[in-house]
Amino acid sequence: MTILETFVKQTSLPAHYSLMSVHEMESRIWEIKNVLKERLFLPAHHYQKDEIVQFADVTGDSLQLAKISAENKKAEYIAFCGVHFMAETADMLSNEHQKVILPDLKAGCSMADMADIFQTERAWEHLTQLFGDSILPLTYVNSTAAIKAFCGKHGGATVTSSNAKNMVAWAFQQKERLLFLPDQHLGRNTAFDLGVPLHEMAVWDPIQNTLSYEGSDLNKVKVILWKGHCSVHEKFTVNHIDDLRKNHSDYQIIVHPECTHEVVRASDFNGSTHYIIETIKNAKEGSKWAVGTEMNLVNRLAKIFPEKEIVSLNPNLCPCLTMNRIDLPHLLWSLENIVKGTPQNIITVDDVTKKDAVLALNRMM
Repeated sequence: MTILETFVKQTSLPAHYSLMSVHEMESRIWEIKNVLKERLFLPAHHYQKDEIVQFADVTGDSLQLAKISAENKKAEYIAFCGVHFMAETADMLSNEHQKVILPDLKAGCSMADMADIFQTERAWEHLTQLFGDSILPLTYVNSTAAIKAFCGKHGGATVTSSNAKNMVAWAFQQKERLLFLPDQHLGRNTAFDLGVPLHEMAVWDPIQNTLSYEGSDLNKVKVILWKGHCSVHEKFTVNHIDDLRKNHSDYQIIVHPECTHEVVRASDFNGSTHYIIETIKNAKEGSKWAVGTEMNLVNRLAKIFPEKEIVSLNPNLCPCLTMNRIDLPHLLWSLENIVKGTPQNIITVDDVTKKDAVLALNRMM
């Protein structure tokens, strides 16, 4: 779905929600959850605001939530508090009788939007002319259903930040090279950890339709990285680390592998959202942590573990703006429409796309 299609399809939020108090909205949401009971399942991503997380039946990362949603056979409605590509995955893995609802259709992902299917097919044609039948496509789950389907159709798979190393290792057992979409940083950090030197990596620019790489021997390229990134995680810099080391040397630094290669290498620890949570959870009391990931999660960790000092590696970082489009008014509006029998913002993936995308997901799972 293009940005224009999203804005056209989005139903405007009725004005009366802006006149309701927070208490009124919260009370009404609890009331609806109590009425719908098992007919409603409400998963929320770790990056959601606390005002949304309080209503969650479960919290987790994107694929974890989609899998848990699929395992819930009773719920008729899955009100997915995340972003568009997550709701797509939930729809593909859920049962026929279930409807997946995204409270605000404008809750997208800038990273996922950096690789559309037209760009990908054009890139594939160019790259296969250069490298022949030696490339396997892998896509981060933070991508559209169409990109997942492309990977499934061409023998590839999806990856998460938790299993990226296993999946990249698997890819190299299938083909000589891999195309990693859409996050260049996760791809670069993962391949480097598996022993692929930087000079054997190239970057495909989907806007300029160019391939950039070090050296003059194209045949040495083993990893082709899509020029995409997370707009939140790219805001952490080596300067932030240097300042922290200089002024607060007792802090340990842990970052997400969506951060740049330089930031990941300069940090003490790096790993998926789940890894970050578990590392801090199991850390000693009194330990100090600077965390390089989304601000809502960092603030929540600081509240959950008050016996530890937890701060953001970038104190001026904003939360994920698209994720934060899911707010109390939109959640309440979507739930009230379910109660009325007129659910809005139902996310569906067509059968052809779903078939190949699920193939890519299943190769991973």
